[in-house]
Amino acid sequence: MELRQIRYFHCVARELSFTRAARLLHIAQPPLSRQIKLLEEELGVKVFERQGRGIRLTDAGKYFMDHTQKMTQQLEETIKATQRIGKKDRVWFGVGFVPSTLYGYMPDFIRELRELNAKVEIGLVEMTTLQQFEALKMGRIDLGMGRIKLSDPEIARLVLLDEPLVVAVPRHHRLASVSGIGVNEILQESLIVYPASPRPSYADHVLDLFSQHGYTPNVVQEVNELQTAIGLVAAGIGVSLVPESVKRLLRDDVVYIDFQATGFTSPVMMSWRKNDESEFLKEVVGLAKKMAMGYK
Repeated sequence: MELRQIRYFHCVARELSFTRAARLLHIAQPPLSRQIKLLEEELGVKVFERQGRGIRLTDAGKYFMDHTQKMTQQLEETIKATQRIGKKDRVWFGVGFVPSTLYGYMPDFIRELRELNAKVEIGLVEMTTLQQFEALKMGRIDLGMGRIKLSDPEIARLVLLDEPLVVAVPRHHRLASVSGIGVNEILQESLIVYPASPRPSYADHVLDLFSQHGYTPNVVQEVNELQTAIGLVAAGIGVSLVPESVKRLLRDDVVYIDFQATGFTSPVMMSWRKNDESEFLKEVVGLAKKMAMGYK
């Protein structure tokens, strides 16, 4: 499957007309139709179907459209960045991060990082801590920001912050008005953990904390996203333990309560390749340390 075919498909899907799409793409209609037919043959399904004198997307076509739009946009941005780097206009520096870090330390750090050197292109990639390790070793990123304590002989790590955990409960929950919750109260509740996969993950970190203290919580549901966990909390499915910075995710139907249990924290950890001796990385590590001290 060629990128060109996907671009052609997107244009036809937006216009719902081969004639208009061909005009916009500056090609004749027969070659356009041929490329779409080749795309359908490779997929093994029809992405367009006739509707009167026009066409419309099939269900498979809608799915393909939804799942390739973001991919092609990212690829086009990557191509442009690659061209700038290839022309020596800029150097690329990749940063992997877990989404929950964006509620606290990370936004300010990213802003400062982008101002550090005008000749460096900062690339941001959402990925789990485990994925960050693999991406660092393969050279796809240069820095990782995660939350679980993993070790690897090729990766250097530094704990920047150690955030207390708080309990997210529904607005009308019986504990919503209390100032703090202990372990015993949590053990009586249904617990929602995230992410369900890939493992090990933040979910394992939370469950390990309970295990280290000799407790077994009642896990009612495992979900993949923090936002999903908070949504299910609002729906009354259970409660969830989240880093304190997540309190910035304001919702009228969810209350965040201090978790009064010793040792229940979530670290923000920075990772990089041990053999990376670049001066810019040293500047970045120094900046991260300085900002973490100020954040505390």
